[in-house]
Amino acid sequence: MAINKNHEFEDIEGTKCAVVEKNVASERVSFLRDLLELNGYTVMVVPSPPPKTVDPAAAPPDDPTFTVGVTDVMFNATNAIFGRLLKTREGRVVTRAYWLQQASVSDDTIPYYEKK
Repeated sequence: MAINKNHEFEDIEGTKCAVVEKNVASERVSFLRDLLELNGYTVMVVPSPPPKTVDPAAAPPDDPTFTVGVTDVMFNATNAIFGRLLKTREGRVVTRAYWLQQASVSDDTIPYYEKK
């Protein structure tokens, strides 16, 4: 059981995992898998359950979503990003903008709290 919402756990294919993100598209899964495996984490991905709807006749969404987890239950995405623990393929520190895929290059020369 998680202490707070930012550090969730889940059994993924029979393995206890720290949940990185839920309900993500396949492109995001690819990005996260590459980044986390580069940093030495074992990544587990499973399809997310369909959202609960009021109308049982409603069609399931066209694009499936996934839950991404890592087998290191100590992993916390927020701590990893702001603790500067993750590196890109080029050896740069992963920034919040890079993690959220808002920037294509991780540039940590200006702190996140000074960016406008």
